[in-house]
Amino acid sequence: MKKPIKKNNDKKKSHIPYRLNLMFFIVFVLFSALILRLGYLQIVKADEFRAEVDRTDQTTITGSVPRGEIFDANLTKLVGNEARNTITYTRGKSTSSSDMTNVALDLAEYISMPHASPFDNASDTDITERDMQDFFIASHMDEIRDRLTADEKKLSGSESYQAMLDKVTESDISEFSEKEKIATAIFKEMNASYALSTINIKNEEVSQEEIARVSENLASLPGIGTGTDWVRVYPQENMLRSILGSVTSQEQGIPSEKLSRYLAMGYSRNDRVGRSYLEQEYETVLKGSESIIETVTDGNGEVIQQIEKFSGSKGSNLILSPEIEYQETVEQIAIDALEKRQGLSDGVYLVAMDPQTGDILAMAGKSVNEDGEIVDDALGTFSKNFQMGSSVKGATILSAYMDGVLDSSNNTIIDQPLKIRGSKNISSVFNRSGSVPINDITALERSSNVYMARLAMRMGGVWDYSENMTLPIDADALIEKQRRYYAMFGLGTSTGIDLPNESTGLLNPPPNAGNNLFEAFGQFDLYTPLQLAQYVSTIANDGTRIAPRLVSEIRGTDSETGDVGALLTDIEPKVMNTVPVEEEAMERVQEGFYQAVHGDQGSARSAFAGAPYESAGKTGTAQTQKYNPETKSLFPGEVLNLTYVGYAPYDDPEIAIAVVIPYNPVTSSARENLVAARRMMDAYFKVGEYEEETASDTETVEELQEEQDEESASNNESQDNETTESEE
Repeated sequence: MKKPIKKNNDKKKSHIPYRLNLMFFIVFVLFSALILRLGYLQIVKADEFRAEVDRTDQTTITGSVPRGEIFDANLTKLVGNEARNTITYTRGKSTSSSDMTNVALDLAEYISMPHASPFDNASDTDITERDMQDFFIASHMDEIRDRLTADEKKLSGSESYQAMLDKVTESDISEFSEKEKIATAIFKEMNASYALSTINIKNEEVSQEEIARVSENLASLPGIGTGTDWVRVYPQENMLRSILGSVTSQEQGIPSEKLSRYLAMGYSRNDRVGRSYLEQEYETVLKGSESIIETVTDGNGEVIQQIEKFSGSKGSNLILSPEIEYQETVEQIAIDALEKRQGLSDGVYLVAMDPQTGDILAMAGKSVNEDGEIVDDALGTFSKNFQMGSSVKGATILSAYMDGVLDSSNNTIIDQPLKIRGSKNISSVFNRSGSVPINDITALERSSNVYMARLAMRMGGVWDYSENMTLPIDADALIEKQRRYYAMFGLGTSTGIDLPNESTGLLNPPPNAGNNLFEAFGQFDLYTPLQLAQYVSTIANDGTRIAPRLVSEIRGTDSETGDVGALLTDIEPKVMNTVPVEEEAMERVQEGFYQAVHGDQGSARSAFAGAPYESAGKTGTAQTQKYNPETKSLFPGEVLNLTYVGYAPYDDPEIAIAVVIPYNPVTSSARENLVAARRMMDAYFKVGEYEEETASDTETVEELQEEQDEESASNNESQDNETTESEE
């Protein structure tokens, strides 16, 4: 029997494994999904993504406005603003250095910029070799990168850029065309800007033709604009110039040490701010309200439109207390006194203030520079320290009254030379060897050093004196007490003036108890001329220490005329403290000051003889040494600081003055401190040489000086030398 024959399948088995088929299927599905997705994005979502690409952003930025101006008490302008045409640039969010070079090259077709380079053999250059290297790198980035080695391409940050700088050869930049050099100057300004900040490319000598050419081509100059800028001007030239202060430039912007504080207040990094003195002290007043600009940028971060939403408002105006006419006169008085300097004398410092309000009426300082020229040194009135001598004796007497060691029952003390073991001898000029009983009023009239030293001894617990005695005094405790009382008058402490960087004096540690005695008549601690003026003002107004002030009012700007507008703030006098002393004690010191000017033996009698006003005051002469900054040591020999404090009219004071003329020869008989004081008073009251219609027989300042010298020579004991005798 035959076996059945097995039939072959009609279809042959596939040689492709099942898993491979599965993979092909999956790939097919994925490609299909991708094609469907691409079709969806291109067809369905095309308009939406096209709009996203074309999307613009709006960002609000601020722009600068003119600062407030500064005027004297009669509204004479001291600091103003001058409007100027300007070419501006606002940097986009994503603007590259290469983009800026393109704009700079285009802008160079329409404007001129100072562009002298180091390769032009010019004495002064406007662009540096580094500026030119920066421009070349930004405009030839691909070429510079090709010059880098493989290792240099791996560098980053400053190291990478330094490697690029090293690849710029002199031949690359030495043959720059005029257009490229102008573009370099433009790029230098643009490259200093921050994203979405507006800076001035050019704001000096911008012609109307340049404004017109740039305005016509703004569409092809991304970020470039035209407008009006301001710069500070000084119509009175150098009058009070140093005290007025200065403003940073746009390139300087906010000082680094103040950056965080100003940014928190809404400033931009390149805002111009007050850098010193009044401009700095009143920054928030002078700044004004910045303009608000809505900046539109495209998808690439480029600025395509700017719309001003708020034009901003000019800063408020400062009205100062000095009148420029009187200030100018006092400055000339300082110059006249300094021109008669002798020996090491190199400065004159004069301060006048209203003792009732603290208003500074004049603040003048003049010094001699290393070339022998007289220059302004008004800052020295509140930043330089000097020994003031007997001018401070009024504070010493009132300190003794407050300390309870002086009253009507014990105010007579014998003036006789003091010989204290371990200290220099002390005597008064009018009494070098005798014994003269005097009281507090006479002590001020005749300027007794001994009286003040004996008061200091009492404050230290020592009432009796014997020759060659030692002082059982706690020097540190006593000096602390003395300074605490002096500070009530403004000596050795902040006066509270509305200016930064005021010196509070130089207070030395006493090496022995004898220095406490010299402190009592102004021969130890050092004070500023402004502190001296506040001290005498406190005595003049019966004991209220008022802060000196330069700004008395803050006013707006009239929107129609641009002149000074309505009163915004009337700055009230600032009372620092009231001296806790009995009225009778204050009156006795005031009487002592009066007798120093009017008494038969008054130390300032001759200086104010014949004055049509009644004044009171106190002379001072401090024996000291001058520091030599070149050798960092003291000049050999001693010198005299000549000082004076005073006020007038005596019954109702309107003006208080301080005069400081340091470093005069010990042998000199000059009394320029008294001459300057008389002239300051005469100028204020417009009498004598300062009468509007001067009579033919009016005494000139030269005649007054001659009279002073003659009386000084014939009656030297009535003058206030306050020198001390060394131990034999």
